[in-house]
Amino acid sequence: MPETGTVTDAGSGGLIVFLNGTYSSGKSSIAGELLLTLDGTYFHMPVDAFHAMRSRREVTPEELPGVLRRTWRGFHRAVAGMAAGGNNVVVDHVLSEPWRLRDCLALFPPRNVVLVGVHCSLAELRRRERERGDRPEGLAARQFGLVHAHGRYDLECDTTEASAAECARRIRDFLPRRPFPTAFEQLAAVSR
Repeated sequence: MPETGTVTDAGSGGLIVFLNGTYSSGKSSIAGELLLTLDGTYFHMPVDAFHAMRSRREVTPEELPGVLRRTWRGFHRAVAGMAAGGNNVVVDHVLSEPWRLRDCLALFPPRNVVLVGVHCSLAELRRRERERGDRPEGLAARQFGLVHAHGRYDLECDTTEASAAECARRIRDFLPRRPFPTAFEQLAAVSR
């Protein structure tokens, strides 16, 4: 029987609340609500902030894959560094490529990660994407079958019907009673 853990017994370093879902699934909105509802100090680290730091120089189609991979790798290491410094972090992520999960598994203490699947129906993702207008059309649909392919979470929420505030409350209420081994611990054991 798995032992029951709390945020304070997770070991050294800060807690990483890892929100994974497609673009437009509601991760950033949930993260914002979490910062309002969680006790203690948390930092929201969205990958979009790292993409926004890049210079505005035009990147050729040949250069783009390398630039994106280095950005994601740097983002993962920044999250790991913040948590290693004892900071609690809310990460907003898109695990649409298998290497991203492997990289995070190698960097983050698995016991300190709460992996949350953020789901949304494809029809609603398409509607949000059109409404936002800041993503290439069809991006969320292309990611839809990929981001949850690893199949294991500590907690899942669906923003098709539930609000970001409702999802944040579910996550907050889950944290003190989260079971061990964590989804990250289980995924790390499988990846060895």
